[in-house]
Amino acid sequence: MAMACLRLFTFLPDPLFSVPRFLRRIVDSTFFDAALPYFAMHTSTIIPLFLANPVLKVARDSNRFRRRADRPWMIMRTAKSPPSSDVTVAGLRLSHHDRLIYPELGLTKLDLARYYEAIGEWILPHVQGRPLTLVHCPKGLTGPCTYMRHSKVWGPDVLRRVRIREQKKVGEYLVADSVTAIVGLVQMGVVEIHTWNSKPDHLELPDRIIWDLDPGPAVPWSRIVRAATMLRAALEVLGLKAWIKTTGGQGLHVVVPVVPARDWSECLAFARGIAQSIEHSDPSSFTTTFPKQGRQRKILVDYLRNNRTNTSVAAFSTRAREKAPVSVPIAWDELGPRRLRFTVRTVLRRLTLLHADPWEQYWKTRQRITDDALTAVRRL
Repeated sequence: MAMACLRLFTFLPDPLFSVPRFLRRIVDSTFFDAALPYFAMHTSTIIPLFLANPVLKVARDSNRFRRRADRPWMIMRTAKSPPSSDVTVAGLRLSHHDRLIYPELGLTKLDLARYYEAIGEWILPHVQGRPLTLVHCPKGLTGPCTYMRHSKVWGPDVLRRVRIREQKKVGEYLVADSVTAIVGLVQMGVVEIHTWNSKPDHLELPDRIIWDLDPGPAVPWSRIVRAATMLRAALEVLGLKAWIKTTGGQGLHVVVPVVPARDWSECLAFARGIAQSIEHSDPSSFTTTFPKQGRQRKILVDYLRNNRTNTSVAAFSTRAREKAPVSVPIAWDELGPRRLRFTVRTVLRRLTLLHADPWEQYWKTRQRITDDALTAVRRL
């Protein structure tokens, strides 16, 4: 064994931010008067290895965030998994466990299942109870991937199915209520997990609003950070707290939890109004127009994640892209000059080094889009 060398990343604070002019318009129109992972050498790279017995998990319990001197990060060599089909992860039997999902990294179906088992306590609150849209890559990234909204293909019994009325038919959606069910998605060949903004017990009343900041290829990271900061400031003026996460792509998601009291049309109108106010504040930098042509140097403020049946990638979900990127919740003060990127290989290290869950208060926050806030946004 040899001690692994860890590189601690320091996220510098964003430069001083001046409130943009569009916030004045909002103020004027509002009601305001005043288990740690061990690593195995895999070919020439180091990949996470999560042994089935005992299972190594990363806990979300805030009392267990402190680093332990008696549980160092280690590099260890271990035998490969047996070539049989009798490999079990989170109590679920995996078939074709040696199938390559990320061929350039050598990451297999078993590696992906063990990743979700290890971070199960972290991802489950983000997906539990929500209808899913999935990116299905049955042959890994070497084959075609398709979006799968309805549960037309076979799936393990650990996955729940819900029937949802759509415009022209009733669709059947999958729901993952446990870590075993999430591993069941891996067994099906799913690489990305996308979730609704509502749950079946309040299906027509979203409990969150999401803005997807999607930059063109010529947009620098500093402008993406500025866009997220502007959006957060606008929401704060309206009395709403926001959280942020990476997307596993080039952009960021700004997420606002809300009490499920407004219907889809109201939430969409609110999200659209905020997005358009940012666009109007600086049309050369922002757009709400979706065609990619002509927005290479602009940030799309995508508000359509808030339309009924539309979804967004779940926190801690992998993406069907090279290098196995992952969407990860972060703290606002982590936004700085260094672009934030996380992968299957780095997420566990991040979780074990955290002093606190950056989204801990997200789950405790109960806030509403008030009538005054809706009126203010409509006036922008």
